[in-house]
Amino acid sequence: MTARNPFLNADHESFRTQIVRFVEKEITPHIDHWEREGQLPRSLHSRAAEVGLLQVGFPEAHGGIEVPDPFFELIAMEELARVGSGGLIASLMSHGIGLPPIVAAGTEEQNERFVRPVLEGSKIAALAITEPSGGSDVASIHTIARREGDDFIVNGSKTFITSGMRADVITTAVRTGGEGIGGISLLVLEGNTPGLSRTPLDKMGWRCSDTATLYFDDARVPASHLIGPENAGFMAIMQNFNSERLGLAAQAWGLAQACYQEALDWARDRETFGRPLITRQVIRHKLVDMKMMIDAVGAQLYQLAWRLGQKQQPVAELCMLKNLATSTLETIAGEAVQILGGAGYLTGAKSERIFRETKVLSIGGGASEIMKDLASRQLGY
Repeated sequence: MTARNPFLNADHESFRTQIVRFVEKEITPHIDHWEREGQLPRSLHSRAAEVGLLQVGFPEAHGGIEVPDPFFELIAMEELARVGSGGLIASLMSHGIGLPPIVAAGTEEQNERFVRPVLEGSKIAALAITEPSGGSDVASIHTIARREGDDFIVNGSKTFITSGMRADVITTAVRTGGEGIGGISLLVLEGNTPGLSRTPLDKMGWRCSDTATLYFDDARVPASHLIGPENAGFMAIMQNFNSERLGLAAQAWGLAQACYQEALDWARDRETFGRPLITRQVIRHKLVDMKMMIDAVGAQLYQLAWRLGQKQQPVAELCMLKNLATSTLETIAGEAVQILGGAGYLTGAKSERIFRETKVLSIGGGASEIMKDLASRQLGY
């Protein structure tokens, strides 16, 4: 147990040190360039695999690194967030939402073919659920997969797909049966599938994370790429959401810390009217409010991570945590830019970049309005 966090021990802190070194060497010097380029280099995935970052939390049998609790993943998210780029986390770690359905419901052959190369850093994975006609309403997807012999013929489209332009392994929700949740299946589409085309999307934030619309025009996919039983994909998708929402909350928490630290450092160094900015009571009060909110999110984040580690399913609490964490980030990022003043409005400041990215976290993984409705129903309201 560490002095600051009762959930962490020496193994956690040793892992943190390893990730800190990786971030300082491989990411921090290059992140501004990658933001301008609009994507991460594929080589970063292989370097992340070399330090064990990509494998954390996945089964050893498929090339992963099994850990005793979810706190290792929270630490990874926190340290990646220190560079101040949500797009880095989204793109580098997109396999965190793309691979779990394969691990949970896929065959041994599917895991060896699709999961292992991604964890080795030689391939990139993505999850394709959202469609132009709707996002969180998974039961209403329109992309059709029609069985033809030993193949499925896929027609339709997906949008807002993180790592969509570069992904080699795309876990895709398709309709193989009738209307509603009972007609949905999951297929793995490979990046070179005939009939698959992709269009990049330009965004206000997450600039270094490639995001795409995917089009399927009679895309032929082997039936052996079906994950789990046909028409049973909905539950596999739903089971993915708890960990995804915890990850989004952890990302928001880590980015809020990056904003707070940048504002604190600036207030200590910046002089106004002959005195350090931090000597101004209004600035000190802002910083205390920021830290108070961040610490509240962190306490709830680690408590719910512990509950997930105990095999509990605190759905309502995770929905509320996601909303708390993302709304907190919006406030913290705004206050950080305010403290930095003009410097906070210039490209290159972490707070400027994060300020542009806040909204995507309150939309992705289920918009805040949906989180409230889901939580209320779970609580019996």
